[in-house]
Amino acid sequence: MFISFLGTLPLGTLNVAAMQISVSDGVRPALYFSLGALLVEIIYVRISLVAMDWVQRQNRLFRWLQWFTVLIIAALAVSNFVAAASPHAQKNIILSHTLHRFWLGVAMSAINPAQIPFWFGWSSALFTKKLLLPRNDHYNTYIAGIGLGTFLGNAVFIFGGQLIVNRLNAHQDLISWIIGGVFAITAIIMSIKIVRKKK
Repeated sequence: MFISFLGTLPLGTLNVAAMQISVSDGVRPALYFSLGALLVEIIYVRISLVAMDWVQRQNRLFRWLQWFTVLIIAALAVSNFVAAASPHAQKNIILSHTLHRFWLGVAMSAINPAQIPFWFGWSSALFTKKLLLPRNDHYNTYIAGIGLGTFLGNAVFIFGGQLIVNRLNAHQDLISWIIGGVFAITAIIMSIKIVRKKK
């Protein structure tokens, strides 16, 4: 739970998206979004626990998913910049789509492969130290802790986003510029990492 909570705190696609949904649509849709993203993360961790060797060999699949994630993040950045530049557009057109926020969280988490190597590394370390054993009761407790930690980490962004908006209530365009900037920087950093890893 502690590892998952701390791993959720650095700015990333999902937690910033949860914050923006909280700001534009309210806390409940943002919580639905987080639960959807969390469900996929738990499924990925469970699959990686039982299929570690196969997961380790899927470099090409992960590279394609990473590039697809970069495209989604870039689109989120552009959408925020459009909302900030236009006085009539108040919401991010991608995150404020008619798709239920739970399913949006599922979709965005499913194409974001960053959590797979993160949890693969931690699971391997815990297996090596014999803190995590290949038993169902260990797996279930481990996954429950991961889920709770991720949810609490996202809650920081969801409720923190509400606090920021209440402080900057008259400056919605500033918030859109900031969130768009975070998405743009994230897309650039991810692209650089993918290219360097390939070389």
